[in-house]
Amino acid sequence: MSELILHPDRLFPAEESVRGIARRLYAEVKDLPIVSPHGHTDPSWFADNQPFDSAADLLIKPDHYVFRMLYSLGVPLESLGVPTVDGTEVETDGRKIWQTFAKHYTAFRGTPSRMWLDHVFKDVFGFEKALSAATADDYYDGINAALQTPEFLPRALFDRFKIEWLATTESPLNDLRHHQKIRESGWKGNVITAYRPDPVVDPDFEGFASNVAYLGKITGEDTSNWEGYLAALRNRREYFKAHGATSTDHGHPTAVTADLSRPEIETLFAKALAGKCSAAEAELFRGQILTEMAGMSLEDGLVMQIHPGSFRNHNPKLFARYGRDKGADIPSQTEYVNALKPLLDKYGNEPNLTIILFTLDETVYSRELAPLAGHYPALKLGPSWWFHDSPEGMRRFREQVTETAGFYNTVGFNDDTRAFLSIPARHDVARRMDCGFLAKLVSEHRLQEDEAREVAIDLTYNLVKQAYKLD
Repeated sequence: MSELILHPDRLFPAEESVRGIARRLYAEVKDLPIVSPHGHTDPSWFADNQPFDSAADLLIKPDHYVFRMLYSLGVPLESLGVPTVDGTEVETDGRKIWQTFAKHYTAFRGTPSRMWLDHVFKDVFGFEKALSAATADDYYDGINAALQTPEFLPRALFDRFKIEWLATTESPLNDLRHHQKIRESGWKGNVITAYRPDPVVDPDFEGFASNVAYLGKITGEDTSNWEGYLAALRNRREYFKAHGATSTDHGHPTAVTADLSRPEIETLFAKALAGKCSAAEAELFRGQILTEMAGMSLEDGLVMQIHPGSFRNHNPKLFARYGRDKGADIPSQTEYVNALKPLLDKYGNEPNLTIILFTLDETVYSRELAPLAGHYPALKLGPSWWFHDSPEGMRRFREQVTETAGFYNTVGFNDDTRAFLSIPARHDVARRMDCGFLAKLVSEHRLQEDEAREVAIDLTYNLVKQAYKLD
């Protein structure tokens, strides 16, 4: 059995003189608090503060990074305990699920998931031997025993990880009861929500018309007409703000925006409610919504995040059986310069508006995104996201964006995770990669080391708090 080793110089540059600079920079940021402004952890964990059920429930079932890799190797999702839409039977024995995972752990060699998981196994649980089929039972028993102790309750881990802010993501139809329970509990942990309106703004979202009708019911607005619909969206934004939200999040297929006339909008809205939009019309409607949301953000101060470029639910058989977010979302080519122009013509010059752009299309970093963010006061660039949340992805982002947008038109790091225990691991990778990049600039005499130290602290802590208005 091999040792489980987290090398202290992992991810730092290989050249010793540059590595020494990276070490010094990392020493300044490694213990700073974690600010996680965008993610998908379950707020009920922190509201109820109950022990996690098992190693499988905590580390496998909610993590599509894990089960998408296993599925690609022919491992059925049923064998991993992933629940089905219709409630048909899946594996419920956590030990069997864990053994299946351990048997295939070699598949993760060289991937970000392997780094994150090894960090969790070593740093959080204290294992000395690497995970394998031979050590699977020891891991499973050890993790399960730890999860039953007070030190591994969700709130205790939140404090142990030095998380200062953690944002979850909820639909506008969510009543936010878990966030309310957190607020009423007296616990001091900053767990807030983010407003994700996709179910009520995307004509292609399943149940769109009934979702809009329910939006009207819970807000007391007539959502069968455009004005009432907008009033209902504003109503829910205010509700989310009252529960701590500082941001909205928009997972549209593309970055298309629009600025239509009132008659055009009303006609399009009626077609959307009737389920009669063509693909092009649905895209135009989503584009109009992005522009409307930018205007609302200017009014209420919520930071606007746009996460385009994912072909969601690419595998229809998987979607029909298991539903959304099961590892079958695939990056697609995304254009920004022309797509965003209607919105930017209207709001791009507003210094009091913050729109954070993300991409899954790395080809646009230097050609489109950096020049846009390097010009428009309203725009900032989100970090490497999802498939590019990796050492190589982070390096490419800094190399291609910095020369045009600089560091200060970016917003630090988002872990964007459903896997709670991976949060410190993901932030540690980002801190190491940023320190390595800055060390290279110092070694090339493009930055003084004291400047690099200030930038490292800003990238780790200050920029994210400023961008997301986390006072």
